[in-house]
Amino acid sequence: MPIRHLFGSTPTFAIEPDQFHVLQSALSFREYLLEAIRNATTRIYLVALYLEDDEAGREVLTAAYEAKQRNPKLDIAICVDWHRAQRGLIGAEKAAGNAAMYQEFAEKYEYDIPVYGVPVRNREVFGVLHLKGFVVDDTVIYSGASLNNVYLHYQDRYRFDRYHVIQHAALADCMVGFIRNEMIRHPAVNNLAEAGLPSTKELKSVIRQFRISLGRSSYGGEKQLVGDQQVAVTPLVGVGKRFNALNQKITTLLAEAKQEIVLCTPYFNLPKVVLREVKRAIKRGVKVHVVVGDKTANDFYIAPDQPFKAIGGLPYLYEMNLRKFARANESHIASGELSIHLWKHDNHSYHLKGLWVDRRTMLLTGNNVNPRAWALDLENGLLVDDPQQHLLAKFTAEFDNIHQHTQRITSYSELETIHDYPDKIQRLLKKVIRTRADRLLKRIL
Repeated sequence: MPIRHLFGSTPTFAIEPDQFHVLQSALSFREYLLEAIRNATTRIYLVALYLEDDEAGREVLTAAYEAKQRNPKLDIAICVDWHRAQRGLIGAEKAAGNAAMYQEFAEKYEYDIPVYGVPVRNREVFGVLHLKGFVVDDTVIYSGASLNNVYLHYQDRYRFDRYHVIQHAALADCMVGFIRNEMIRHPAVNNLAEAGLPSTKELKSVIRQFRISLGRSSYGGEKQLVGDQQVAVTPLVGVGKRFNALNQKITTLLAEAKQEIVLCTPYFNLPKVVLREVKRAIKRGVKVHVVVGDKTANDFYIAPDQPFKAIGGLPYLYEMNLRKFARANESHIASGELSIHLWKHDNHSYHLKGLWVDRRTMLLTGNNVNPRAWALDLENGLLVDDPQQHLLAKFTAEFDNIHQHTQRITSYSELETIHDYPDKIQRLLKKVIRTRADRLLKRIL
């Protein structure tokens, strides 16, 4: 059997195709995650930007706590962003944040569960925990979703993401090892379920050291031999622009594409290097498909009949970026070399990320492929190499499901201009552009 050696010194795991699964909806993701937590026998590790104090968040936390009470030896740890957990929602009144819920649960149960707050930078605006991946026993459940009502489709609305399940003990060990060794053990990381937490100001020095440590970190583990009847999965992690293995791999995948690129991003705000490689790919004859959310499917979108908030201008700013890109590539759109697919489904929102190159290499990631992800946040991804296309049917079914609610743009003129926007949005965007604040916003949002 021929053997493939991949990805230099990074760990590589040989996965049987029947151990790789794709879930197709937020609801099925929620059901799978809860069932896995309830049936866990050895460990539960949950990592997300946030675990919200709402019905869905409480359902997940309750399931974890009940599992812990049934089996006190169960190894359970939850990691969320330090800053995000200690504030209310953007635009809402000042609140204690989700940390109050974590402390409430810890007081209520006999066996408590640590909820670690991970501070990637001293201020949230300059970097957050955007690492993804849940591990239950020997199964990795990978999604860009956080844990709340809309991501888990608990009520009427859902936020559409991607949901992949890989059953593989060594890969699960690798991801848990990174969480424990590179995050939890660092003195900058504290248990939000405990009272008397230090302030961010008190942690300023160790947070700076933590950021440096993260910049040098990588996934550890064995480099398995991958046979022709298997697929290779390589976990990648990165933070900051320099020596970022995940950024480098995204750039390399785009640069080496030969036939086709499928790029998913919720916010059309590509880093310059990504935009450059996309343009180069089109010029060398690679068909490029961009799947992006309609502005009304953006998680920052506020309907015109709702109270105005400045954050509601972001979806329009992203649409302006997309229209500029489409206009510059109008001839490629007309020829079919470039396809732009806008996702919209009723009042639901879109949060898909990822890259599929030549129907062989798939990057599963929480990386939004924007300047913030590129330079500020702690990001990771799972690189799937499948030259024999064992997973082709599963990925094709996934993208058929995604495209069910997309519309292909045939001309840049189909996208609205600033003059079509609500008056308050127009005034806001004109001010932002006049003061050149849009350049800063595109870097940090």
